[in-house]
Amino acid sequence: MNLKMAEAPHASVWDEVEVRSRDRIEADQLCALSRQLDYLARHSLHYADVLGEAGFAPGDLGSFDDLRRLPMTGKADFVASVAEAPPMGRFVAAPREDLRRIHFSSGTTAAPMPQFWTQFDLDRWADLYARNARAQGVGPGDVFQCLFTYAWFVGGLGATMGYQRAGATCIPAGSQDTERQIRTMREFGTTALCGTPSFIIHLGEEMLRRGIDPAETRVDKIMVGGEPGAGVPATRKRIETLWNAGCFDAYGCLEFQPIAGECAHRQGGHIAEDFVYAEILDPETHMPVPDGTPGMLVVTHLDKQAGPLLRWKTNDIVVRDSTPCSCGRTHARLVGGVRGRADDMLIVRGINVFPSAIEDVVRSIGGLADEYQIVIDDTVRETETGMLKGIRLKVEAPGGTSADTVAAEIKRVLNIRAHVEIVPDGALPRATHKAQRLIRH
Repeated sequence: MNLKMAEAPHASVWDEVEVRSRDRIEADQLCALSRQLDYLARHSLHYADVLGEAGFAPGDLGSFDDLRRLPMTGKADFVASVAEAPPMGRFVAAPREDLRRIHFSSGTTAAPMPQFWTQFDLDRWADLYARNARAQGVGPGDVFQCLFTYAWFVGGLGATMGYQRAGATCIPAGSQDTERQIRTMREFGTTALCGTPSFIIHLGEEMLRRGIDPAETRVDKIMVGGEPGAGVPATRKRIETLWNAGCFDAYGCLEFQPIAGECAHRQGGHIAEDFVYAEILDPETHMPVPDGTPGMLVVTHLDKQAGPLLRWKTNDIVVRDSTPCSCGRTHARLVGGVRGRADDMLIVRGINVFPSAIEDVVRSIGGLADEYQIVIDDTVRETETGMLKGIRLKVEAPGGTSADTVAAEIKRVLNIRAHVEIVPDGALPRATHKAQRLIRH
């Protein structure tokens, strides 16, 4: 594919920390972890209790293995903390007068939870996003249109701060008003976009309906995040073909902004290993797994001031590769992005399947629209055991593809049974933010 971004004129190393040796990276991390544990013991009410109950003094950290003596932190811990000491909770570790930003969780499974940033934290956040932007070839002369929503969502402001720091002219557009997005993109010569994969595809489709080919715009670099996308081969191909632009995966969460971002070589997101210490653990045993093996990502801040977290369970399943990238960067990479969430994994007659694997198959079948829904209900469960015997799948097929064809391809690739329903064109919801495609009843 002859992508417009092939030259990537600004795809350079932003910070020399990106190319340090593995020995230096790990030595720096161990020192930073020791400093951060000391900071937590002195400034975080929650972690002062955790360390005390574990009988663990900051000076006890002699190796990374020692960190596993401490418990992991989950969302339930944070919810309980805020309930005990509202509205800030007991995790905040900086004086209130030093806080400069508060963002909140989405509130889909519990009340919105706050996260905090000092000025140091904000500068760090912007610099990490600038690092990712420069690695993708974004710099002075680029016009960056941010399509992440700005209403409560954490990603929009972070991307805007970082790409601006990288030298781009930034347009904080948000994810509404498709007509204006298209007009702005054409009038101002937008060269770089960011957004959720769902909205990037939706915007491209809307342009085609208006007789505008997104591949003919000046856009040559697209960063996607908020849901699996660039890590799903068929979805990455769909975006790159639609826009004739390089598609880069970005990964982070409210609590850790950002965790990883791809470079111009697109071989997996480089973990910001000077910002987080990453453990890849077996979801059941919580023991480390070797590189190349899927495991749950657990992360620890190395220098966060306002809301540092220790051994935070992301519940995301990833695969790490610690060998140097062909770009020369030495920070470990998350190959294939987020493979799925530990709590979203489906076990169908003994076969483990993540929704992202189903997405890859659906997006690779010709004649289907880009939207789909995976439905899990009693029709695909065994009556006596409740175990899954298949999945239900709703797709749109404007190209005339049959339900049997879709079911056969899923069976061939994933070896699971799919009960496929072809629904009318446009019947499935289009997402401008994070798409919800796994429906459980």
